[in-house]
Amino acid sequence: MNPFPLRRRRLMLSVLSAWSSAALAQQSAVEASDAAALPTIEVRGTVAAPQRTQLPQTSASVTADTAADTINVTDSADALKYLPSLSVRKRYIGDTQSPLATRTTGVNASARSLVYADGILLSALVNNNNGNGSPRWFMVAPEEIARIDVMYGPFAAEYPGNSYGAVTEITTRMPERFEASIKTQYAQQDFSQYGVSGTYRAQEVNVGLGNRSGALAWRFSVNHLDSYSPPVTYVTAATAPAGSTGAVATQDRLGRNIQVLGAGNLTHTVQDTARLKLSYDFTPTLTATYTLGFWQNQANATPQTFLRNAVGAPVYTSGFNSNTVEQQQWMQGLEVRSHTDGVWDWQVAASAISSSRDLTRTSTATLPAGLAGAGSIADASGTGWSTLDAKGIWRPQGSAQVISVGAHYDRYTLATPTWNTSNWSSGSAGALNADSRGKTTTSALWAQDAWRFSPGWKATLGARYEWWRAFGGFNYSTNGSGVGFPVTQPEVSHSGLSPKATLAWALAEDWLATLSTGRALRFPTVGELYQNVSVGSVFLQANPNLKPEKVWSTELAIERQLKEGQGKWRVSLFEERVSDALISQSSTIGSSVASFTQNVDRTRQRGIDAAFERNDVLVRGFSLNGSVTWVDARILENKAYVPTIAGASSVGQRTPYVPEWRATLVASYQPDEHWTYTLAGRYSARVYATVDNTDINTHTYQGFDGYTVFDARLRYRFDRHWSAALGVDNLGNRSYFLFHPFPQRTVLAELKYDF
Repeated sequence: MNPFPLRRRRLMLSVLSAWSSAALAQQSAVEASDAAALPTIEVRGTVAAPQRTQLPQTSASVTADTAADTINVTDSADALKYLPSLSVRKRYIGDTQSPLATRTTGVNASARSLVYADGILLSALVNNNNGNGSPRWFMVAPEEIARIDVMYGPFAAEYPGNSYGAVTEITTRMPERFEASIKTQYAQQDFSQYGVSGTYRAQEVNVGLGNRSGALAWRFSVNHLDSYSPPVTYVTAATAPAGSTGAVATQDRLGRNIQVLGAGNLTHTVQDTARLKLSYDFTPTLTATYTLGFWQNQANATPQTFLRNAVGAPVYTSGFNSNTVEQQQWMQGLEVRSHTDGVWDWQVAASAISSSRDLTRTSTATLPAGLAGAGSIADASGTGWSTLDAKGIWRPQGSAQVISVGAHYDRYTLATPTWNTSNWSSGSAGALNADSRGKTTTSALWAQDAWRFSPGWKATLGARYEWWRAFGGFNYSTNGSGVGFPVTQPEVSHSGLSPKATLAWALAEDWLATLSTGRALRFPTVGELYQNVSVGSVFLQANPNLKPEKVWSTELAIERQLKEGQGKWRVSLFEERVSDALISQSSTIGSSVASFTQNVDRTRQRGIDAAFERNDVLVRGFSLNGSVTWVDARILENKAYVPTIAGASSVGQRTPYVPEWRATLVASYQPDEHWTYTLAGRYSARVYATVDNTDINTHTYQGFDGYTVFDARLRYRFDRHWSAALGVDNLGNRSYFLFHPFPQRTVLAELKYDF
């Protein structure tokens, strides 16, 4: 049942429809010198916020202390778990494919948001999906994090158009004196679904060291994870093999009868991360920071059949396969920054993330003979990206203005050749079976002026101009007889201007209203343009003729700070109109399904987002925070749509993967300096995965359920050195699908020592 009456929903729509789509002005965050005119936005925690004072977006934050007390964190993505309008698709502990979804974008649109760690881009803008386009969360261990800040909407000229969902800034800690820590964590999940059940465990250890000696500060961290997952996929068919038993009858997401024959991708992953961060103060106002990170993954995924023949022996079909993954990735970043807070400041930063080894070996022969039979070897080594940014800040003496200017350059490379092999587990590469390659580059110039033109009023005007090019596109595929078909794809380029504007008004003491608008250009990723992939019976087709997404986003936000640090609340009305939206669609060709990304002519997402924080509710130490988001996301025009079911249409249907409702609520109680008790809830309405909304059955493999999940955490600090915690995720053991089966009740225990 819809939690809000129809009359209220109609009222929301009428208010939102009254907005103008023209360029309006938007808010700038407040500097200390503006405190008398514009209210200060307080963020709870012990670590100072990064220097983002001129960025105009609505924001939300979580500090390391808050995460340690109230969130069951096994990787850096978990820290975002209860922030407003966000969700991370995480299928198991150690999942390397965990995209971020925002209030207007779904889990299949990883390139519509940005994730940074100390200014280093973790978002893999080589693709826009929930696979190899997922952020590299694993490059930052949770114990390194000082705070995370999330900024909503494309209202800052400093960021590219991929920011129109949200920008996540992870800030890691640097020590002021010698420090050392060790943390160990254990998790256990009892999982039961269809014909599979079992207990799946994970162990994780993190060790950190750091020190400061005069101008030099350093921090070194290593993290080791050993994790077993429940099934990630299932093997299905219209009918079970003749003479077999054990198949589970159900329906697919379109409502058709199917048989579940077994489970797939039960994954054992062993991951190691090492990260070194150095900073050196050349002068009291000039600092250089260097970051080096390394991550490796060894993963094995195996199937489990439900089928048995007449004598009880296991039965397999061609849908069952195994795979192994070997990955090594490197991260580097160098930043030189002045921080005088005077008339001039500047910053230059460069970063790179690259795959030195990325091999996936997959069996193709039917089991059990296929345990050492034919298969394929996919090599994504060489895939990666690099960025270069320069920024200057001018604060004219005696002026109420802060002017920022900058330049940006990035380069993304995709390489995914696949070879046949006679022995998938240990054989050498044979004939080339498929290949997808390509590159993109973007250059940009931007400027922004934050102007306090009157007491209580501040305007921020900015613009970003970008030049984008895709080149080197190449595809190779073979037919059933082994004949190869190489295709050299055309080079494409686009450019454009993205203006931004903000107007902030202090209505009264502790009250702030902001009106924002901004244009964003989201250029196609190299994967959308050039990558061909075959996943089971689904063929993912490249499209080198894609156009950039053109986004106009508008937001009206009202915030209030409560007295004496008791909390705050915010209500935002937002609307986002996208032309040439890049959305994955599919159609049936013969007996196979082809999936491809196309430009959908027009979509519109509008809604209301409310968030609050309240401390010392009724009793000292008891706090509440939460959020509610309602979004009406619709496809307005889609000329390229090809019906997959007779009579189906995409126009007027909900935009794929964007839920109508999303909510969080966190209750935490700290009666003294030792104990912290937390109970938290996450809610999401169902989503559609198809542009015509024909996936009517949610509770099935490849369906998308709505869900309500509760988590609990109890933390005890023995003294300033020792702490321990016990937590439960999915306390009610909710069984639900978001295409894949999602974790059931998981118990976590951790012990930490800080020196």
